[in-house]
Amino acid sequence: MSDETFIGDRSYSSWSLRGWLMYHAFGIDHRFKMVGLYSGTMQDDLAPLGIARTVPAVRTDAGVVLTDTISIAETLVERNPDAGLWPADPAARAMARNLVAEMHSGFGALRGDCPMNIRTSWADFAPSDAVRRDLARIEQLWAHARDHFGGDGPWLFGAYSLADAFYAPVAARIAGYGLPVSEAAAAYVAAHLAHPSFRRWRALALTETIEPPQYQLGLATRDWPGPVPLAAHAVEGTDSENTVCPYSGDPVTHVMELDGRQFGFCNAHCRAKTINDPEAFPEFMAIYHS
Repeated sequence: MSDETFIGDRSYSSWSLRGWLMYHAFGIDHRFKMVGLYSGTMQDDLAPLGIARTVPAVRTDAGVVLTDTISIAETLVERNPDAGLWPADPAARAMARNLVAEMHSGFGALRGDCPMNIRTSWADFAPSDAVRRDLARIEQLWAHARDHFGGDGPWLFGAYSLADAFYAPVAARIAGYGLPVSEAAAAYVAAHLAHPSFRRWRALALTETIEPPQYQLGLATRDWPGPVPLAAHAVEGTDSENTVCPYSGDPVTHVMELDGRQFGFCNAHCRAKTINDPEAFPEFMAIYHS
């Protein structure tokens, strides 16, 4: 039996994104369960875990309940030593832990003024001086990691690591609020927006319907600055190239069109998430390229 990961609304829960990336981006088996962070059912949803009061929370396959991203991360490292969660080099690993710890406890202005809303990118947002100071410190940390340990790749320590997973919601905030950062930092943000696990998370987030008023700024919006999804749309009927859903294997009941071709899914949600970003779902793309 795999770990069970309890996560909140994908659109807004930055800590849930971190917790999910620890599993999905490193290919670690898990099951996830949605918690009603903004629908009012959160405490009831977490009640089976006893001590859990926030998301993400994990119930391991041994029944141990973890309620903090640091404990989740270190437990996964212990149990998956070959997954590459931390850099292999001891000095890089120490610095990666340092960056994660500072993210875990700091940057209150950025987190308070720019709550993650992965659905939307705002135009003309004016960051406060305190947010600018947080951004300057974040850029300093990113540059130090890349300069000393990054090599030629886009990530902080060469290969994608827990440090990148922890800063993914920061990248989402920079993208979503159009925050002013250097060219190097913008390239790092772009790498996050293009990461397969990040794209999958956002495609799933766009299927959500709850829009808490505190996340609606009343500003003009702009196109999301990440990769432009393939243009797909829903169609009526059940005629499709595939007879079973690429995710469940169940018979096709809902169909979408892409590049003049029709593909089927077992329910509206499977179709909707795929329409949002077909390339975020390898299971579908295997059919598309067949």
